[in-house]
Amino acid sequence: MYIYNVDFVDTSVIITEPYFNFSSIQESMNEILFEEYQFQSALRINAGSLAAHHFFHSHPSALCCLLVDSGFSFTHVAPYCRSKKMKDGIRRVNVGGKLLTNHLKEIISYRQLHVMDETHVINQVKEDVCYVSQQFFKDMEVSQMKGEENTVVRDYVLPDFSSIKKGFCKPPDEMVFSGKYKTGEQILRLANERFAVPEMLFHPSDIGLQDMGVPEAIVDSIQSLPEEMHAHFYQNVVLIGGNSLFVGFRERLEAELRSLAPAHLPVAVLQPANPICYSWEGGQLLAHSPDYDEVLVTRDDYEENGHFICEEKFDI
Repeated sequence: MYIYNVDFVDTSVIITEPYFNFSSIQESMNEILFEEYQFQSALRINAGSLAAHHFFHSHPSALCCLLVDSGFSFTHVAPYCRSKKMKDGIRRVNVGGKLLTNHLKEIISYRQLHVMDETHVINQVKEDVCYVSQQFFKDMEVSQMKGEENTVVRDYVLPDFSSIKKGFCKPPDEMVFSGKYKTGEQILRLANERFAVPEMLFHPSDIGLQDMGVPEAIVDSIQSLPEEMHAHFYQNVVLIGGNSLFVGFRERLEAELRSLAPAHLPVAVLQPANPICYSWEGGQLLAHSPDYDEVLVTRDDYEENGHFICEEKFDI
């Protein structure tokens, strides 16, 4: 991170951290912000809380929302009522983008080409080619067919960082099913990997993780909360984080939630236009709101009260 022409002494900072972060890490962060960089004021907050602030700002009539934040390291399910975090309902699924990319690397290395050292390239492959299946077993059958009957298979051209700076997926009508390409391009042929990798978000047990899938985690979270609030959460499930950009993720999650939720409750899964920056945009809104000064800690407060004032104000 590079910051130019910023005087920290006159600057306020918002910094995000995971739910239930270790107190030792929180105290170290306080020291870095106030003692090393000497920010004028600071706010430590969960990314989900910023996203909830954005949601309630955009939907002023909503009472509750359930944030599903599926990012790099893990997926969090966090319920909010009027921007207030309900800690008893927070659930974590230990599946994130890093695990999906690593799993795809292992599959490709076993089946085709050693790519264990090519994390950046395979992460791009994952983002370009993978999708969430709506009918897993039907797609699995199609992926085993031969020739043009196989509508799942795709050929991905790997970058050589000379003439091809970034990899890309060949259009289906340009794919060669018999023989080899004459262009000399290095090709990855992907079939069931395209949907089997994102499937781990729904069935972590596929790779031996003793964890709930995202739909079960959502239901478990809502069931732990007062019954009169359930309807409000089911109709305001909000997706943020990079994994929510998989094609078909929102539709599959909504379908599975519909099958798990009580029949009389409406279910709606909402996806913002930019789920990756949704929390950042929430922080921007918060920083310009009249309530901002009430939630932050100033350097003077910290110097007078130490870590105690941060623990009191930052509801992490």
